[in-house]
Amino acid sequence: MLKTLACTILLFLFTHFSSYAVSNTQVGANSQSWPRTFTSVDGSSVEIKTQPKRILSASVSITGTLLAINAPVVASSTAANGQYFAQWDQLAKEKGIEKLWPAGSVDLEMAYLVAPDLIIVSINGGDTVYPQVAQFQQIAPTIILDYGKQGWESLAVQLGQATGMEQQADDVLQRFKTLVTESKNKLKIPKGEVNIVSYFGPGTVNPISLTTSPHAILLQQLGFTIESANINWQPKDKPVSDFVWAQYEHLTQLTAPTTFLMRGTEKEAETFMADPILANVISVKNKQVYGLGVNSFRVDYYSAQEMINDIVSRFGQ
Repeated sequence: MLKTLACTILLFLFTHFSSYAVSNTQVGANSQSWPRTFTSVDGSSVEIKTQPKRILSASVSITGTLLAINAPVVASSTAANGQYFAQWDQLAKEKGIEKLWPAGSVDLEMAYLVAPDLIIVSINGGDTVYPQVAQFQQIAPTIILDYGKQGWESLAVQLGQATGMEQQADDVLQRFKTLVTESKNKLKIPKGEVNIVSYFGPGTVNPISLTTSPHAILLQQLGFTIESANINWQPKDKPVSDFVWAQYEHLTQLTAPTTFLMRGTEKEAETFMADPILANVISVKNKQVYGLGVNSFRVDYYSAQEMINDIVSRFGQ
């Protein structure tokens, strides 16, 4: 089961490994009035005639950021298990957002029935429906974004331009910036570097963060210094992303006195520290292994707040 979970996580972690080429196009709208033309990440452009009122999100990983700017989402694809991400699931229920197909599949008939006036598609990742983008374009104006190569903050800006909610996007970003600043001032950061591990144990990969992952960037904003994974641990046949596909034995070479575990809680931290192979890892010796939270796998506005609050609870002065 753990290996199955690892494979599922990797599908979302390493969205850069899609077969679809992503251009260097400047993504966004050409105007703040209507109609406006939006240029997608694949270089295509679409005219959006009026401000959208019925948005269909064909990417569950993008839906959270749409909710953060209070965009009028009426339907969304789900994670592979048929559920929304837990950090914003309750909000989606309150807004009555209809669940569509799970990640890895697509149902064009359901999309027609929703009658959207804007469709949002991810160009890659485990929830992409990009191969069907031509069919979606026959239903409603469709924009294509890449959540895998940017943080939720810049994604919010792009979504604000597409939906006419630039001010709402700016307000959310300012609130989050304030939260980060206030939280940083409350922290007593442990000495030395920290590393970020997605721990699955022996027999499979155990991804380790570089300094460029959304998780690492958030921790750095809070004042932590990141021990980056060794690039040489990456398999030669796979391009480097924000995480290195480290093997289990590479975990023993980590030197930071503190470890954070993705998707981790206190239970996962205890499991990591009880692993006899990792007994001499410095963070284990120091008993400084902490979970980033059960919803920390995908960093969006909601999970980032959960991570920040957990860190303040643990390291607050």
